Amino acid sequence: MNQPRILEVRTRILKDNDRIARDLRRQFVQTGTFVVSLVSSPGAGKTTLLQKTLTELSSRYRVAALVGDLATENDAKRLAESGVPVRQIVTGTVCHLEAAMIAEALKGWDLRALDILFIENVGNLVCPSSYDLGEHLRFVLLSTTEGEDKPLKYPTIFNTADVAVLTKTDLADAVGFDYAEAERSVQRVRPGMKIIATSSRNPDGLREYLGFLENRFQEFRCSVNGSSEK
Repeated sequence: MNQPRILEVRTRILKDNDRIARDLRRQFVQTGTFVVSLVSSPGAGKTTLLQKTLTELSSRYRVAALVGDLATENDAKRLAESGVPVRQIVTGTVCHLEAAMIAEALKGWDLRALDILFIENVGNLVCPSSYDLGEHLRFVLLSTTEGEDKPLKYPTIFNTADVAVLTKTDLADAVGFDYAEAERSVQRVRPGMKIIATSSRNPDGLREYLGFLENRFQEFRCSVNGSSEK
């Protein structure tokens, strides 16, 4: 009997989220801020990857991060060690970030002073798939320690992401990870999806990932500058 009411409330929540996300994306374009989000299950290596990313890019770009967790500010403290601005979003019982949380966290922040803003979502492969955050690029992380069939179990998050990032490749041999099988799983869910293998412990393990990220940023900047000239 209550099911129609539940659907009605959920539809309204998602509609409101999409409206705020559109406003955020418009604002990001106006300020020339490229926004990248990272989603994964807990323990897949999001924070470590983001910490390395911020450290590597901070010498060339103005970068910052928002990080979401149900409790504590531990991840924000870790990311702040990179020397860039970081803000924590504590969600309490909410298992994902929402566009309204992003808008609230950005109050008082001069986005024109940022080239790239990273958003680390709460560790969860279910709820974040439904919520647009106004980002321009979404990475979904898959760790070698999680198994090759993760995309088959959580197809929606892979369908709403732009790129799959394989993490902890330095542990692949130890856990018997099958790269070919993992790629087949991704392609069954999202044919043609780009997959980037990374290792935060290997000096060369982030080269392709960072190169891709910088290329997408440059494409974004060109499109923004082209639009402003018209």
